[in-house]
Amino acid sequence: MWRWLLDMMLVCKSFLSKMDRSVEYFSVKQMPKLLEEQEMNIRKFQEEINYLRANQGKTAVSSNTAIKFLRARKFDFKRATDLFIAHENIRDREDLVNIDPLDTDLQKELKTQKFTVLPNRDHSGAAVALFTARLHYPSTTTHQITLKGLVYQLDAALESEDTQNNGLVFVYDMTDSKYANFDYELSSKILNMLKGAYPAKLKKVLIVTAPLWFKAPFKILRMFVKEKLRERVFTVDLSQLSLYLPKECLSPYFNGNNRTPTPGHKEWLQLCYKVATHQCPSMDSYFITRKRGRDSLDECDSQGSVSRSVSSDAELRISDIDTNSEASKETINEKHNHEDREKEREMEGTDSEKEVTVEKDGTSLTGGKRRRTSGTDSERFKRNSEISPTAEKKRPLSSGSNILDNSIHMPDDQGLTLTQLVEHVKQQKKRGLYAEYAHIKMEPPKGTFNESKARHNLPKNRYTDVLALDHSRVCLPLTDGDPTTDYINANYVDGYMQKNAYICTQGPLPKTFVDFWRMVWSNQTEVIVMTTRTVERQRMKCGQYWPNEESMDEQFEEFVIYNSTIKQHKDYIETKLDVHNKKTGEKRMVTHLQFTAWPDYGIPPATGFLDFLFHVRKAQEEATRNLGTSWQGHPLGPPIVIHCSAGIGRTGTFVTIDISLRRLDDIGTVDIRETVRRIRSQRAYSIQMPDQYVFCHLGVIDHAVRQGLLKEVEWSSLDSDSESD
Repeated sequence: MWRWLLDMMLVCKSFLSKMDRSVEYFSVKQMPKLLEEQEMNIRKFQEEINYLRANQGKTAVSSNTAIKFLRARKFDFKRATDLFIAHENIRDREDLVNIDPLDTDLQKELKTQKFTVLPNRDHSGAAVALFTARLHYPSTTTHQITLKGLVYQLDAALESEDTQNNGLVFVYDMTDSKYANFDYELSSKILNMLKGAYPAKLKKVLIVTAPLWFKAPFKILRMFVKEKLRERVFTVDLSQLSLYLPKECLSPYFNGNNRTPTPGHKEWLQLCYKVATHQCPSMDSYFITRKRGRDSLDECDSQGSVSRSVSSDAELRISDIDTNSEASKETINEKHNHEDREKEREMEGTDSEKEVTVEKDGTSLTGGKRRRTSGTDSERFKRNSEISPTAEKKRPLSSGSNILDNSIHMPDDQGLTLTQLVEHVKQQKKRGLYAEYAHIKMEPPKGTFNESKARHNLPKNRYTDVLALDHSRVCLPLTDGDPTTDYINANYVDGYMQKNAYICTQGPLPKTFVDFWRMVWSNQTEVIVMTTRTVERQRMKCGQYWPNEESMDEQFEEFVIYNSTIKQHKDYIETKLDVHNKKTGEKRMVTHLQFTAWPDYGIPPATGFLDFLFHVRKAQEEATRNLGTSWQGHPLGPPIVIHCSAGIGRTGTFVTIDISLRRLDDIGTVDIRETVRRIRSQRAYSIQMPDQYVFCHLGVIDHAVRQGLLKEVEWSSLDSDSESD
């Protein structure tokens, strides 16, 4: 610790000389207005960030910058540093680090007047940014230039103390716009940045006069469904806009037939130039600050109540989307509030279907031939304990390794004891754990998705943005030497001290049923874990890839799958499946365990989930023991295939808790944050929503309580202080 402090002092000393005079001016001017605790957080922020930047060869941040990011997160040091890192990442990714105000392309973009910041503020004193969609032509510019124009102006607006303190309202005016003016990817980038990677409090997003065709790309709005942001996104008509913004703020921008978009824009750009060239202009020369006395507060409160009453009618609903249309095929994309709100890409569905009961794939409803088998016929599906050398050769090399130390999850001196874990959760509460998860989520995937994006493989992906990382993907044995037949949307994921303990995959589609069983067979999988239902809220989440009735069998090319027994438990269903490979003549038994108690929204009951997890372990242990000497790999057996719908949310939650409990049993500590990060390095985007991340912590603690390792924990304050910025 003392060495770290010494390094920090040296870094701060060397970088202090690089601060320009404008920084010193700002510090002297602003510091007296700040509380002592806030001043301490400013220094702490600079020390932390500047230490990181020193290692990267970057210049130090000023107290001006520190104050902006801290104000954006109510002077919460950790959340402010996370925001800064996210902000830096998006600027690096979109090449927005250096913005030259005299750049020809930037000047051309600014003169379109498509984006500006209005001089009048809203009732709360927030700055109002206006994007006029009809003035944007994607074919004549690039995302980088458009984002530069936007950031260039937002950076200037944020020089105002009022904007830092009172936040930002973003108005997306779609009046008179055409489909050709709309750029979904650009809009996603803008809103993604505003909601989690820009140092301004996003108060509201007003989408004005959304046309009918906007329902198809309505996914843009779903980014705001999570973490209480849905309350801040409104779709309004021009007549309703006055319910959200003062009248003087609207005129002349939305005044009848006067469609001159941004009067005063020239003066605003002059102010932006002064800010960009460090001339320290007075922001009051442009902004008209609304003083919030008792009258204005009453007005604001009254206005707020009106807005809430209108929003129920004015706001577009997710249910309004035509989910069967080609234009509205959904993605997962980590922006969803819950994994259960995934909208499945019903690639084979029809518009006329109102209730989904089966998936279609060509002329086959199930992807296989179904038939009832008599008791006599079922004898031929009994398990053959002999496993041929052919099957042994198909096993992945790493799965056959008996070396324990080649997993990415190994014992270390990091992590928390159970007592420390409880204190961590109590201290962070949900809000802090959400921020911790957000920091993980901002890290880009560690690898490429080239095979998933190959044209011949695209139809095999259930969701367009849930792809398999190339370096850890499961490669199937080729069919007839065809190189296009080795792909399935699945990744090997290490367990605790076990290489390739799991295969995390999507819920099979009818066209991938055969591939799924080829994967199960070639990996000698004995246990399949399913953490979703096939249909939830009349939406297909997973295909029916196995016969769901006893004494029923289905054939998927060379594989005949026979359902020998079904046992119904309180929270899960256990099915024994006999798998017959007609090409080799071999027969194996696979245990299929389906957890059915995960609610439509939220997290499962801890008791039911833990009972299910340990039953999965028991089934795997028994199956591995029955393999005898035919299995020469890891003592815990072949990879367990785990899937939900996308194979990242519930699947990642199951894997995280299983790894954490094995580590806890081995060395007495857990490191949930690092465990999730490492899982995501093999199966991208695992753990899909904040509540799943919280549940990983609570699941471990509940297990410890059940085992008598901890006393009963009181969680009454877990949800407190959870107001979102």
